[in-house]
Amino acid sequence: MTGAPDEAMPQAETAPSEPSLERDGRRLHPVTPWRRAWAPLAGLFAVALNNAENLRSWTQSLGLGWLGLLLVVLMLCGAGYGFLSWRVTRYLVTDTELRIRTGLLFRRTAHLRLDRIQSIDVTRPLLARAVGVAKLKMDVVGSGDADELAFLGEAEATALRAELLARAAGIDPLAAPTAGEAPSRRLAAVETPTLVKAIALEALSGGWALLLVAGIALPAVLLMVAGPFLALTVAVPMLAGVWSGTVGRFLTQYGWTVSESPDGLRLDHGLLQREHATVPPGRVQSVRIVEPLLWRRPGWVRVELEVAGEGNESGLLVPVADRALAAELIGRILPEVDIDKTMASITPVPRRSRWAVPVWRHGYGHGVTDAVFVARAGRLSRRYTLVPHAKVQSVRMTQGPWEQRLGLADIHVDHGANGTATARLRDAAEAAREIAEQADRSRLGRRNAAPERWLTGGTA
Repeated sequence: MTGAPDEAMPQAETAPSEPSLERDGRRLHPVTPWRRAWAPLAGLFAVALNNAENLRSWTQSLGLGWLGLLLVVLMLCGAGYGFLSWRVTRYLVTDTELRIRTGLLFRRTAHLRLDRIQSIDVTRPLLARAVGVAKLKMDVVGSGDADELAFLGEAEATALRAELLARAAGIDPLAAPTAGEAPSRRLAAVETPTLVKAIALEALSGGWALLLVAGIALPAVLLMVAGPFLALTVAVPMLAGVWSGTVGRFLTQYGWTVSESPDGLRLDHGLLQREHATVPPGRVQSVRIVEPLLWRRPGWVRVELEVAGEGNESGLLVPVADRALAAELIGRILPEVDIDKTMASITPVPRRSRWAVPVWRHGYGHGVTDAVFVARAGRLSRRYTLVPHAKVQSVRMTQGPWEQRLGLADIHVDHGANGTATARLRDAAEAAREIAEQADRSRLGRRNAAPERWLTGGTA
């Protein structure tokens, strides 16, 4: 007698496993390990530079062959360390966060919440551009340092940035990887002749020409009198300052373009190293309009930003633009601000302030509109700092001994990017009233503030 066949046992449904870095994480570009190969060479060069007198004796005692072998060994050690670091470095994108694991001896795993990311920038250094790779840099609220993925293929870096922005905006996780980069529309481009002329005029008004002459003439005198070491000690810092203020600025600001997209204003610039940064308008804490002395005749200004976090390290919206274009670009970030009305609201300091600051007092001024607090400073290079009321974190008044005697006070408005706008030498009674009124304006501004999420600023 045969028994009935056993009934098939139901299969238990298996829940999808949690993604893990070890199993699902992706590695960086294979060229990444070689970026560490230069470290041993730099160390060897530093040792040789500090022991220049002994270098010839080392060469005679060891021979060129052994020195070459030592160089190769150091390069292999650097490449080996870079390879092992590359092997353990992985990243993984989930529905809510980006995980990055790094560290060969000391392991570190970063969990970057997508809704806390303030900026995602793509950087292409010169050598990286030659081999087709890029660096992705993320700045997150509450993190002191920006996390980065260096290096990824250029296409992979662009696609990953688009995916992170899509997930942060709440797009369906299944569609986010294929969402692609949001469209953009160019708003402004700085022409090369204009940039060169602007840098030259600011260098003249800022005294860079005198510093250049001093950096050449003074070391030449020291070279004849005290020797080469003291001459180099004086010349190098001076020439480095001249370089950063002239040629260095040109290399960084070359090809500057500003484009509008749903995720913010995109800034692309750089000759040797291309930078692709995005400024979410909701993260902007203050706007500064700078007008150097020799720029006033052609009507140029520079627009600088202070943004919450570490994104847009240059702090620039546009390096040089005419006033109309600058007003248009500021309107994209602070749409409620009327630049003409804001400038007209500025009032000068009281006449008695000449006893406190005789000359430079003419550059000071202060104004308030329904949208912003504005402070003016600078006699030769005028600076207008605009702080939206919604971004004000605190407001305070200070008085020095001489200001107390003259009945004057300074108003300080602190914002979310750890910066301060200061209206100097105001009437003390006016300053006290302004403190109370600004607190009310800030509360009302925060109540009516627009959201700061990604991809909510409209369409390009």
